[in-house]
Amino acid sequence: MRTLFALWAAPMALFWGWFYLSLNDINFGYVMLSRQLHDLVFQLYGQMLGIDPAIIPGMVARACVFDGFLLMALWAFRRRRKIAAWIRKRWMDQVPPERLQRATEDGPRLPAE
Repeated sequence: MRTLFALWAAPMALFWGWFYLSLNDINFGYVMLSRQLHDLVFQLYGQMLGIDPAIIPGMVARACVFDGFLLMALWAFRRRRKIAAWIRKRWMDQVPPERLQRATEDGPRLPAE
């Protein structure tokens, strides 16, 4: 499962790192990080897909969020027994009366009261 998360997170970090740096033209002397290449790449993708290049980053972000939810659902499905046991333990265990009384009783009386 860790490998799957790593194989998902590494390309996301690379893409969004490149996107942020190239969008803000923080290029450190590399053409790959320049704003001109950023605009060219999204213009090319926009022409290939037949859509406005300005909406592509939002589409990619939605896809990343959707993929993240799919991975979390897969992780939760694989751990469903442990999660169910944890929920049962949290909701079914009764609070001991001594602990409940300590939580609801008045605190110490102050001299001014």
